[in-house]
Amino acid sequence: MSRSPSFSVRTEVSPSVDSESLQRWIVAFCAVRFDLEQGQLIEECYPQGCLSHDEELEIAYSSFPDSVSQHQNRSSIHDCIFFFRVCRRLNSQAGNANEFSPKSLDEKGVTTCANASKYLYGYVFNRQRHDERLKRGGEQKSVVILSHNPYSSVFRPLLQIVGPLFFDIGKKALEHIAAYVSKWPAPVPGKVMDLPIGNATLKVNLPPALSLPVESGGSFEEAASSVAPFVPNNQSVPHGLFHDSDLFGSFRGLLLQLWLLWELLLVGEPMLIIAPTPPQCCEAVASLVSLVAPLLCSVDFRPYFTIHDPVFAHLNSIQEGEVFPPMILGVTNLFFLKALRNIPHVISVGSPPPNSNRVSLSTRSSTGRLSSRPEGLGFQQLSLKKFSPSSILSAVKLRRDGPLCLMTEHKEAIWSTYSAATKPDTSILNRLIDAGVSPRVEESMSVVNNEILRRHFLELTTNFLAPFSPYFRTTTPSEGSSPYVDPPSLPPFDADEFLANLSARGPGKFILKRMRSNWLDLYRRFLNGPNFMPWFQRRRTVAEQEQDRLWRQARIKTDIQQLISRLSELETVDSFNAIERLLLREMQLQQSGKGGVDSTATCQKLRADLQAVFNVLPKDMQQLMLSNPERASLLQGSPELTKLPGRPLIQVAVVSPTSPSYAITAIYIEQYTPSSRCRITSLLAKVDGNSF
Repeated sequence: MSRSPSFSVRTEVSPSVDSESLQRWIVAFCAVRFDLEQGQLIEECYPQGCLSHDEELEIAYSSFPDSVSQHQNRSSIHDCIFFFRVCRRLNSQAGNANEFSPKSLDEKGVTTCANASKYLYGYVFNRQRHDERLKRGGEQKSVVILSHNPYSSVFRPLLQIVGPLFFDIGKKALEHIAAYVSKWPAPVPGKVMDLPIGNATLKVNLPPALSLPVESGGSFEEAASSVAPFVPNNQSVPHGLFHDSDLFGSFRGLLLQLWLLWELLLVGEPMLIIAPTPPQCCEAVASLVSLVAPLLCSVDFRPYFTIHDPVFAHLNSIQEGEVFPPMILGVTNLFFLKALRNIPHVISVGSPPPNSNRVSLSTRSSTGRLSSRPEGLGFQQLSLKKFSPSSILSAVKLRRDGPLCLMTEHKEAIWSTYSAATKPDTSILNRLIDAGVSPRVEESMSVVNNEILRRHFLELTTNFLAPFSPYFRTTTPSEGSSPYVDPPSLPPFDADEFLANLSARGPGKFILKRMRSNWLDLYRRFLNGPNFMPWFQRRRTVAEQEQDRLWRQARIKTDIQQLISRLSELETVDSFNAIERLLLREMQLQQSGKGGVDSTATCQKLRADLQAVFNVLPKDMQQLMLSNPERASLLQGSPELTKLPGRPLIQVAVVSPTSPSYAITAIYIEQYTPSSRCRITSLLAKVDGNSF
């Protein structure tokens, strides 16, 4: 979204900002200046005092292009937008905040951020202004939006407003935009939201909660989505992170390798993505993360990584033969090719900007000719280019020289020894459209191609995860059974048993058609990788909550009178006990503030059901049950009991701790005939909370 020409703020009016509401979306707005003598400095931060000194330094260093990646054109003003992700050390102390210990990598190598619980996403609007009258021929500043949420669909268009506005009116732009944002409703993952900003409105799709990292505040309370091999027809609804990234544009020169990249990310292999500029770099990382939707990506990804990141010192110390942690690092500085030479997979994407001092050797699979109509990027074209004598010689030279050949000329290429199980889908490649060189047509065709690729990889990932669906399958009470018992547990998961069963029955036709014979090894690597357990645990949590919701719904709809009319006296006591337990549990949830929106209605229904069951019990049984003061309080408001002939009427009173209720109950039982005493004792033994 471009900045609206009519967008303006009344600078004479002091804005009112609700800090708590602002934090739901944004941590801070920053303005960062590159000082020739002091380096990167944060000159404005709103709200003030929300960042530590070490965080300010890290954010400042991440908010500018590396000097090596800056292009050399002499246009007066150049703007670019990119984003980064850094670890926030919330409890860091001065002096050790920038220390990074291998202990902050968990047992699978996933970065956990020592002394921290959240990441910060920084969305950057960078402006380079060339002026020969200034030292070094120009200056540069960046406006940064910091958030705990990876909402690129929100913050990129917002940057296009706040960035130019800041360079027009200065610090007041940050305050006024913050005031607008603080009036937004709370973010609702997975929904389309209209967010007013001045005279404009941002219409955005937020990624679903199941795809959000835990530190981003993703909720498990949404209904469980099916993992069966089913792909919704409405592709405008996002299914994962960065659904708006340009997947086709980022990897246009490597289309045949997309299935390899999908598999590398699926199993959590470490990757270094190098591009000439920060926008190309972060777009490629975001597109790669989006490939595995709807899977929760638990690999630590850094869209724009610099040598100033505290993690770099640890990564730089990894020796040959040591395991590299599963990370996706997007870089522009060629120094990383030497510093991180032990990383097993290197991907080079993008093309140098005009007038750059880096040579571009394009390997894109386009026809390179103008046409009056779009042409398909046919597999035959790709195949001919891939297997021509010149391309074979180039591939041999690339493998021999390794990634260090990028030091002299830029190429779109992949260096990896990984043997993929997934085969490229040629039918998908044949559907892609080559728009030629027209920028306007290029943008439109990229949208079409992105939809084609996203739908395919969404279907591929969904079918890959389908064999796990039995472990998330929910149940509802069968017809005629009582919904007041506890629902059955979800099936337990054992990796060896799962692989054995999968080997016997297969993963399904869709996967078998698109994978080689070693497909079972891919599942084994996935189970041992960093993505499986966080995704599996979250899906189990959602499935358990969905099952609980279905059983709660069944209890609300149950006709208690019809149910108890079919029960024996013993089953009636069982039902009373079960309803009482459910009511107490619901009341505890209410008191702790964890009750759902229907908690009050559920309590009222359970209380009414408890009373209904109580009313059909024999009168002598009713009186004995009321000897328990807690149970009596649940039954307050019940109709007055009639005194049975020859039986004492029990007056409900609070029993002191020195006079246990079971002793009083025993006295009451003695007042009945021997046969009645046996029956009552046996029924009361079924009720929790009573001892005899």
